[in-house]
Amino acid sequence: MAREIKKATASGKKTVPYLSVVLPVYNEEESIELQYRAVNDSVKKIKKTYEIIFVNDGSSDKSPELLDKIAVKDKNVKVVHFRRNFGQTAAMAAGIDHSKGEVVVFMDSDLQNEAGDIENLLKKIEEGYDVVSGWRKNRQDKLISRKIPSRIANWLISRVTKVPLHDLGCSLKAYRGEVLRQVHLYGEMHRFIPVHASWIGASITEIPVGHHARQFGKSKYGIKRTFKVMLDLITVKFMGSYFTKPIYVFGGTGIVTLILAFLSGLAVILMKLLMKVDMTGNPLFMLTIVLLILAAIFIQLGIIAEIMIRVYHESQSIPPYRVKKTVNIK
Repeated sequence: MAREIKKATASGKKTVPYLSVVLPVYNEEESIELQYRAVNDSVKKIKKTYEIIFVNDGSSDKSPELLDKIAVKDKNVKVVHFRRNFGQTAAMAAGIDHSKGEVVVFMDSDLQNEAGDIENLLKKIEEGYDVVSGWRKNRQDKLISRKIPSRIANWLISRVTKVPLHDLGCSLKAYRGEVLRQVHLYGEMHRFIPVHASWIGASITEIPVGHHARQFGKSKYGIKRTFKVMLDLITVKFMGSYFTKPIYVFGGTGIVTLILAFLSGLAVILMKLLMKVDMTGNPLFMLTIVLLILAAIFIQLGIIAEIMIRVYHESQSIPPYRVKKTVNIK
């Protein structure tokens, strides 16, 4: 990367920035200006080249107009406008695609992340780590709907994926660009970027970061998001352990189903012989078989669909978003 920077400078072309800060935006008109000032003040203190990339994820308020005004005044600010709302993962993917920095930092645009922590993340990167994850140790969110479900999800994810992070849901993270650009994001997989990075051998650490209560608007996340995380975790586990050998999971499921079917059938036969219960009219037997078959079908179809959507995107190089326009991006 150093050679590329020197070569670009010698030829008179614009140098590659050291830092890219990516902020997804969805209906944050009250926070935009304050968030920009906080990030801009923070990165200026670092004394290195930078760019700030706002990704407007189809906002329906005044966020697009405010972002354009900021970009007109500050050429270090770049804006990507989506045609509609594609979700946070797509917004982060667009940020990766349009970033040029050696280090890429993600953070929310709702003022809950502490912009001053960017410098601390970069210090860890300079120590040799590839991924530095923020840990909202003193998280300022609702206990029942946000903190408890998050703790449960993070505990489960860290056990299943073997990536020991306390707060995978924290948006404030720093990545080496060369590592991050090897990760492809689809669906709702943004929280699992460190997991994907670990698969390619990235070194990962975490540091405590500041967190503030939301000042404006409403959170886009609710307790139902925990269930989505659980489904995503199943997919991640499959992709990490069985992607190259799917017969293990499909065949295993089939064998388990056959064993359960055998045991259920044996129970029904014994009930017929010993208790004179009619075999064909036993509702417990019928219900058990139907639910087992449906569960196996739904889970397997979900995994197959995940594989197919990845094959579709990877083979055709189609991003999971559509851009309406960009500002300050060449």
